[in-house]
Amino acid sequence: MLNNIGPVGLLLIAVVVLVLFGRGKISSLMGEVGKGITSFKKGISEGQNSLDEDDEYKQAKDVTPETEKDKV
Repeated sequence: MLNNIGPVGLLLIAVVVLVLFGRGKISSLMGEVGKGITSFKKGISEGQNSLDEDDEYKQAKDVTPETEKDKV
């Protein structure tokens, strides 16, 4: 069904949506979508930084003196 929609059909759909909702409503909706995408990217970046910090703690050096290691 959607395979038959061409450029003219998409333009017609865009005009109908614009008439129904108005320019202001669509503009505010797109602004909210942009804020959501920005927030999502920020969350992904913070999550990655958190994982990188956890890896640093996991790769801690063993500072046990050699004489204490042999006693185990």
